[in-house]
Amino acid sequence: MKSVVLTASWLQASDTQKIMQTLGHDMVRVVGGCVRDALRGVSVTDIDMATSHLPDVVRDKLTAAGFKVIPTGIEHGTVTVVAAERNFEITTLREDIETDGRHAKVSFGQDWQADAARRDFTVNALYADSNGVVYDPLEASGTSSLADLEAGVVRFIGDPDTRIAEDYLRVLRFFRFSTQLQPEAPDAEAIEACARAANQKEGMLALSGERLGQELFKLLSHTTAPHALDLMQQAGLLPFIFPFTPAMDIQNKRLDNLIDIQDTQFFEPDVLLRLAALCPDSKVVIDQLSEKLRLSKKQTKRLKGALDTSCHPVCYMSAREMRRALYVSGREAFIDRCFLTWAMDKKTNNAVQWRALIAMATSWEKPDFPLTGDMMKTAGVPEGPEMGRVSEEVE
Repeated sequence: MKSVVLTASWLQASDTQKIMQTLGHDMVRVVGGCVRDALRGVSVTDIDMATSHLPDVVRDKLTAAGFKVIPTGIEHGTVTVVAAERNFEITTLREDIETDGRHAKVSFGQDWQADAARRDFTVNALYADSNGVVYDPLEASGTSSLADLEAGVVRFIGDPDTRIAEDYLRVLRFFRFSTQLQPEAPDAEAIEACARAANQKEGMLALSGERLGQELFKLLSHTTAPHALDLMQQAGLLPFIFPFTPAMDIQNKRLDNLIDIQDTQFFEPDVLLRLAALCPDSKVVIDQLSEKLRLSKKQTKRLKGALDTSCHPVCYMSAREMRRALYVSGREAFIDRCFLTWAMDKKTNNAVQWRALIAMATSWEKPDFPLTGDMMKTAGVPEGPEMGRVSEEVE
């Protein structure tokens, strides 16, 4: 394979270079998603590094250099370095010695090829030094990560069943990555292995709700999410994520349309609203989903508001109707309802009206209700339930 040099502003940034210089240019490399995405021309947010230093040495060297170092997973060889512009995760080269499908016991080493071999997919086993020179350790064993990345192929490293058994979350990660890199033809061997994991059930059922939720949100952040979910349904994986059976012909269409609206109309991607698009309009179901994925109270409340069918926005509603609906539902829930209703609007030429309605709703401020308890008491309304009833009726 020809020599490849990575050119990226984040690699040449002062914090990145200072960390690599402090640890020794031949002892540390950037690795994984940041290399993969930079080579694809995709923006990079998270930077991971691998080093042959032991984690205690990493902590001591970087602390002495003035960095704040947090031992986030030091028993597994990982520390987080807090720098001025971003955080870095730095992990000592590792080999798995034992795994239960969720957690692995590791030994630290000096072997870059062994470290690459324990990773999930070939496209995530690329490294680059401080000069941007890209290393492909798997090439020595007959597999080229660079060739797979160039072809858009996402494959498990080695035996797919073995890789999945080390961490069953890799099943979900496979569909996320494969539909981004090569949506038309995911690796057939990997698809079959994922389906086997679904049939065996135990490993998938052992995954925590927090990890499932985090991975689902990552998947929903991409425009390829509907295709990934279709493939996951075919593989029998959705029951491990959702406590209900999504009507994918309806819900996934709503999600697909919502993503198209957010993408073409220049709205920010909103993963929680995209999750709402997949859910039936049921508060009971939302409570079950919240418990399953360990969602926060704030997230659960927003999902319920987005799926509250008592709010019926239409793109041609009057300003008075809009203000009333906003007052009853609240601004966030009303706007979410607008997006979800827009996503199922068969009239594609209504975009201007929907945008105008959402813009007006965004600038709306809830007025203060002027009737106070003292005013009602002065008017002779008895305190207690009657006062509450009168207040609600007047409002």
